[in-house]
Amino acid sequence: MTVHFIGAGPGAADLITVRGLRLIERCPVCLFAGSLVPQEVVKAAPEGARVIDTAPLTLDEIIAEIEAAHGRSEDVARVHSGDPSLYGAIAEQIRRLDALGIPFDITPGVPAFAAAAAALKLELTVPEICQTVILTRTAMKSSSMPAGEELSTLGRSGATLAIHLSVRNIPHIQRELTPLPAYGEDCPAIIAYRVGWEDEAFIHSTLSELQRAAREAKLTRTALIFVGRALGAKDFIDSKLYDASHVHVLRPKRKA
Repeated sequence: MTVHFIGAGPGAADLITVRGLRLIERCPVCLFAGSLVPQEVVKAAPEGARVIDTAPLTLDEIIAEIEAAHGRSEDVARVHSGDPSLYGAIAEQIRRLDALGIPFDITPGVPAFAAAAAALKLELTVPEICQTVILTRTAMKSSSMPAGEELSTLGRSGATLAIHLSVRNIPHIQRELTPLPAYGEDCPAIIAYRVGWEDEAFIHSTLSELQRAAREAKLTRTALIFVGRALGAKDFIDSKLYDASHVHVLRPKRKA
């Protein structure tokens, strides 16, 4: 018996990995985060499978379902949205499984920031403008941010910021980032709403106008915020990757 943590991707049912889908198709128990995992994905569970939405459950109740499946020697598909390694709350589940001696594995999924960048037709790392992407969030009702991970600290890097779980905390984002030289009031910002779903939406703004844009769109949840100069970059050099003068082992110097 194995618990399979599976990343279902950000919303579109066809963005789940082949491996993840095959696991769901054969597991007699499927526990899924119903608020963010599309029904089409869990419909792939075999006929007669025990399929449970864990959104209203506590951690103890989720582990109890897994323990019961373990007692029946039934594999469990534990399906999370996006990629489970990022804000998936799997660490606390893994700790419980380790204590109980229940085996598990993890199948990665497409994270929302990658799906959003693809839908926006953007590269988040642009030569000589930004070569770093920081995935982070802000603290509201969830657990607090550790010291040193404040936006004002992370923002000193000038990286493209992918800020999760924070659409109701935009004034804080503006206060933290606007004074920083790498960002400022005119810095490009994008709100990516329900990425991968039929009603997905992308709102292009600037850092100074971000709160107004979110308020006008009436967004209160399920949104990812990008901030960074790479988002609006037009005048930048070509990378060295395909430069004719750039020699490497797969493209040695050519004879004249």
